[in-house]
Amino acid sequence: MNDFDFFAGTWDVTNRWLADFLDADSGWEEFPAVSRATRHFDGAASFDEIEFPTKGFAGMTLRLYDPEREQWTLNWASRRTGTLFPPVIGRFDAASGTGVFEGEDTYEGKAVLVRFVWSRTQTGSPRWEQFFSADGGTGWVHNWTMDFTRRAAGTTA
Repeated sequence: MNDFDFFAGTWDVTNRWLADFLDADSGWEEFPAVSRATRHFDGAASFDEIEFPTKGFAGMTLRLYDPEREQWTLNWASRRTGTLFPPVIGRFDAASGTGVFEGEDTYEGKAVLVRFVWSRTQTGSPRWEQFFSADGGTGWVHNWTMDFTRRAAGTTA
């Protein structure tokens, strides 16, 4: 239930995403972000807000643990749209600290499967990755990576 405890705090984030989330050859763009995450419900909930200053938008994620199913539901909302995106659901592997979460969504009007992967959670530099599949999960396009670096206490920017 405490899988996201590692994430509490303030992070500088290096983002890298594809120009077109379904085209692996569309070219990568890199940009910064700042994330502030908090822990709730004795570790059964996690909330973060992330700001992308050079992109002019922000988002937030609410993560909730279901003890009966032993899985997490990750719920993302964007300030650009003011809407809650469909959730992704999954769990962490206790040995590796890697979490895989999947769900259904749309991208530019096209139905896609979405996969989030949290890795390196047992280190000081966790990574989040996003993948889309437009063919029912046969092939996946890796389209976004976030590398997190914990901000030192008392540091502002």
